[in-house]
Amino acid sequence: MPLREREVVVLRTCARCGCEYEWGVHVMVFAERAELSPAEVTSLTCGSPDDPCWTAGREAMLIRMVDALHDSCDVDDEPWRSAQELLDERQLLDVLLLCGWYHAICFAARTARVDLEPGAPRFADITSA
Repeated sequence: MPLREREVVVLRTCARCGCEYEWGVHVMVFAERAELSPAEVTSLTCGSPDDPCWTAGREAMLIRMVDALHDSCDVDDEPWRSAQELLDERQLLDVLLLCGWYHAICFAARTARVDLEPGAPRFADITSA
């Protein structure tokens, strides 16, 4: 998957898991490289795939997949068919594994109470903007 799409999945997963450490590192290191706008980072953190910043159908679909996986550990038939229209089998598997991998990272970072990185953004920086 391209960097931008990968970071959409990672940032949404970390935000939904409430893992400020991993989310902040990815915003600090990858958001600009992935050409994610401040509005997109805000939406990934506390918004919706229906926010106006998501003009690419693939990106909104990725957010919906992450949300479904986070909420129910599954993707219902209709959104799965939509995803199949936009992604090939390998990309679909990438999304599932990337989301799962970052859930595990978030669980570990939160449970271990990993200190936030100096200079990394905080959730409050986004949600209070």
